[in-house]
Amino acid sequence: LDKQSFDALLLDVQLPAMDGLAMLNELRRRELGMPVIMMSGHASIEVAMEATRRGADDFIEKPISSDRLLLSLKRSLELAELQQENQELRRRYGPGEKLLGKSPPMTRLRQQIELAARSSAPVLVLGQRGTGKELVAAAIHAGSTRSGGPLEKLNCAAVPEGLIESELFGHEAGAFTGATKQRRGKFERAHGGTLFLDEVGDMPSQMQAKLLRVLQEGEIERVGAGSVVRVDVRVVAATNKALEAEIDAGRFRADLFDRLNVVPLTVPALSERSEDVPLLVEHFLELACETHDRPGKQITAGAMRVLEGYPYPGNVRELRNLVERLVILTPGETITESEARALLPAVSGSPGGGYFRPETPLREMLESAERDLIRRSLELHRGHVTKTAAELGLERSHLYKKMRALGIRKPGAE
Repeated sequence: LDKQSFDALLLDVQLPAMDGLAMLNELRRRELGMPVIMMSGHASIEVAMEATRRGADDFIEKPISSDRLLLSLKRSLELAELQQENQELRRRYGPGEKLLGKSPPMTRLRQQIELAARSSAPVLVLGQRGTGKELVAAAIHAGSTRSGGPLEKLNCAAVPEGLIESELFGHEAGAFTGATKQRRGKFERAHGGTLFLDEVGDMPSQMQAKLLRVLQEGEIERVGAGSVVRVDVRVVAATNKALEAEIDAGRFRADLFDRLNVVPLTVPALSERSEDVPLLVEHFLELACETHDRPGKQITAGAMRVLEGYPYPGNVRELRNLVERLVILTPGETITESEARALLPAVSGSPGGGYFRPETPLREMLESAERDLIRRSLELHRGHVTKTAAELGLERSHLYKKMRALGIRKPGAE
């Protein structure tokens, strides 16, 4: 093995110089990434499980069936090939390259990411929704010594409270209703790599205590198991919540915050780096045209000024969605100022939040706001003009006049 490489290794548990488990440890210590299939005629279930924990791809009992062995080899080699392709794609098109922006806040963030990546300390990524916290986590992993290992992700807010422990730590067969087979959790799958915990501020309090224990001791216990498994995982957590306020309210553990907050990074809001908007628009424009099979589109200087002037409460994610809408809903090859202006209220997120337009007469901004508010109210009341007028504090006839003046079509139902 020191002199040449192999596609796969068939390894017996009982060997004359050292046992197979000890050799498996040595293989992993030397970071020899070939698939390993363990074999034994006398091993117990515990030995098979231990071999799997230490990185064996499969465990086969003797006497060995040729069909079983060939199938195991086929699957192991296919998986190894996919992992190699994945690593190559990460190297070429790493997540860090998608952290676009040349503004001072983004330059500082990249420097902090580079420094943070060199350690194995936990990182807490803070920032508003849509700023790109997941990309920061991916960039930290890609720049670390763990980049060859897995990057596992879990959105703590998206998993039901009753299942989050199984998602993180795995479970044994029969541990609960529906657990028909053993399943490794995120921590085990991230062994040797990085685990990204998104929306960690929404983690249930009971799980916060168990997460703290794993961070302190490096051990996890599957649901329904009576033994612990050692894991080597770097945790990167993210939240858009003010965790200090959550601590004061009794919803987040102060000791867990201290453990996660070893290296804090804050992702700037798009409003703090508005000079990056043109670069992001051009990138998302090209991406959207390719994704939706549209010919390349251009954007006028006026349309770009409109996009630069919008506050983007949803940050980069909202800008990307807006550019995608422009690509889909504009018929021509060039996106004009009026087309960009017309779509902005539809994504403003809060009435009155996105009606200001630089270098635009007050009358036009007021008309845009009125048009959007009336349309929203009509949608809320399913086209019922009388209810809409009452909600807006207008006479029914006055509302009709405004609708005609603003070009709002009369609803089909009263």
